Amino acid sequence: MAVLDIVQLRSLVAIADHGGFHRAATALHLTQSAVSQHIARLAKIVGGDLLERDGRQSRFTERGDQLLAEARAILSAHDQALRRLGLDHDAALVIGSSEHAADQLLPELAVALRDAFPQREIRFRLDRTARLAEAVERGDVDLALLLGGPTGGRSRAAGTMRLTWFAAPKFVPTDPLPLVVYAEPCVVRRTALAVLNDEHVPYRLAVEAQDLSGVLAAARGGLGVTLLPVTARRPEGLAEYEGLPVLRPAPLRVRARRGAPAGLAAVAAEVVRDVLGRVS
Repeated sequence: MAVLDIVQLRSLVAIADHGGFHRAATALHLTQSAVSQHIARLAKIVGGDLLERDGRQSRFTERGDQLLAEARAILSAHDQALRRLGLDHDAALVIGSSEHAADQLLPELAVALRDAFPQREIRFRLDRTARLAEAVERGDVDLALLLGGPTGGRSRAAGTMRLTWFAAPKFVPTDPLPLVVYAEPCVVRRTALAVLNDEHVPYRLAVEAQDLSGVLAAARGGLGVTLLPVTARRPEGLAEYEGLPVLRPAPLRVRARRGAPAGLAAVAAEVVRDVLGRVS
């Protein structure tokens, strides 16, 4: 009888959630070759390739998508069973965050969580707000820092982040205005397009990037204007771009999964509010 290994399934899901082998390996604290071996073993078990090359990236095959759906269900059931049995007390706390201001928020958050939960390893996952919100509901992350959305229940207010337009210092605008945005799903992208549409500002999507490094590289290269959540630190190599609608600060919230350790959301929200209060 074929057996699906939990560790190998985690590698498969991590590739989907993080957008590739390298990021999956980083998130799981594994080598990239180890992740590749996990996928190869799963492919052998199910009798077909799970991923295929698509230019410089990889995408899931039909067989891979099928196994991915099953992997999420298996891992969710497995982890929930450990929680119900009280066997997850030594498990890592997985904290999700967008890449924006991670360098300022996460170091202090890590210290506070290690103090509050000394028996737990603290692990961070960087991803889009939309994906992190889904991950919290699935129980894949214990807590996520999310832009926008309601508070109450398992969500707590954690301050605000400025939303500011940026471009290269010598950027020369054209008509319609070229924009650099994240590929969907992206809360900031939708916010930028909504305000430009409301104010009847003509624009075109010049660059769609998969991650923050791509957005910053395109903007620094003069390919367009981009909207970014920022704290006190301006993105290196970019200047604030004047003349576009001013947006209200975006609310930041922390949301815990069902059954998360008591006090996790409260500790995280307090730390994030304190850091944002000092740097804003």
